[in-house]
Amino acid sequence: MTISGHTKVFSILAQPVHHVRTPQALNALFKERCYDGVVVPIEVAPGDAIAKAFDALRAFNNWGGTLVTIPHKTAVPALCDTLTERARVAGAVNVVRRERDGSLTGELLDGVGFVRGLRDGGFDPNGKAVFLAGAGGAASAIAFALVEAGVSRLTVVNRSQPKSQELVSRLQERFPTVSFATVGTPKAHDIVINGTSLGLRDDDPLPIDPRLLEPEMLVAEVIMSPAETALLCEARQRGCLVHPGGAMLQGQLTEIFSFLTA
Repeated sequence: MTISGHTKVFSILAQPVHHVRTPQALNALFKERCYDGVVVPIEVAPGDAIAKAFDALRAFNNWGGTLVTIPHKTAVPALCDTLTERARVAGAVNVVRRERDGSLTGELLDGVGFVRGLRDGGFDPNGKAVFLAGAGGAASAIAFALVEAGVSRLTVVNRSQPKSQELVSRLQERFPTVSFATVGTPKAHDIVINGTSLGLRDDDPLPIDPRLLEPEMLVAEVIMSPAETALLCEARQRGCLVHPGGAMLQGQLTEIFSFLTA
């Protein structure tokens, strides 16, 4: 890859930033498709810092947009000028495109990638009962995409119940025929998903009590590194099917490329 004054520069904003894998994957895709662009990881704290970062990035004429990950996905919608419908309903953004007039359009592709990853792995969520831990950016994206994909029942459980209730309220308005809950356990669900950031660090507690997992359940992650989290290891030992977080990235790479380069 040769970087020149003609290269379109994209960023990925995160804290911490050491775990991100999207720059490597997207830079490889840029090279494969002969697109003159580069993705650079930038560590930014939440709060005022993320707003200041967006103000600064808007001033760079060769900046084409940014990817957004933990912990910024739910803060970024307010920093965009326009949102797609899924970003608006879910209340989160994971990719931002700078338009020709300088305005910023926010999109949410995590859920699209997650569902595509499930299907590529041989798991179709249509008609299934799903338990989702978390109501942050990634979890919101996954919730929206799962309902779009035809799940029959979705239980969203979060440490802060008002946050999960707010997410479910937005989803119910858009998808009134789906059965939703904000209280429950993984039992009696077909698919169990960790949509939280727990698992990034070695000393993180488990996001879901493994004693509640049952054989033949599909247990899925959003954490990409490590490839097999402690939760997936516990699930495998209990006879569950497991689905790693890296599949979510692979499932949305082409969508990210198309969105950023449109």
